[in-house]
Amino acid sequence: MTSFLNRRQFTIEWGHCDPAGIVFNSRFFEFFDWGTWTLFEAALGVKPHELGAVYGIMGIPLVDAGARFIAPARFGDAVELTSRVSEFRRSSFDVAHQLFVHGALAVEGKETRVWATRDAADPSKIKSQPIPSDVLARFEV
Repeated sequence: MTSFLNRRQFTIEWGHCDPAGIVFNSRFFEFFDWGTWTLFEAALGVKPHELGAVYGIMGIPLVDAGARFIAPARFGDAVELTSRVSEFRRSSFDVAHQLFVHGALAVEGKETRVWATRDAADPSKIKSQPIPSDVLARFEV
């Protein structure tokens, strides 16, 4: 697991919730996506929309995701989302997320993403590319 941890605090809005005022489970995956992009921005100092130009990639597409729901998050709750890369491999990586409500763990999430570029032989396709060593180094604070 890398040592770089990013924290994001926000308030649960009505639009995140079902009619009962509880966060609809698919919204947590949106929160995880936010967490990944803000984690990379904090570690690399590059805005998400500039990542491609700076590193010559088309992005970091999601290839797998999961969550474990422990307790509900409700309309008006102040929450904290922590995100960290749990493992880097040659061209893919896992991100672990934890969402805390009132200081208690409410949701654990995980994502697998790929460091990807356009396929030169067929630009309509993407292919993985090794993650640069300078990127890896930024996560080992």
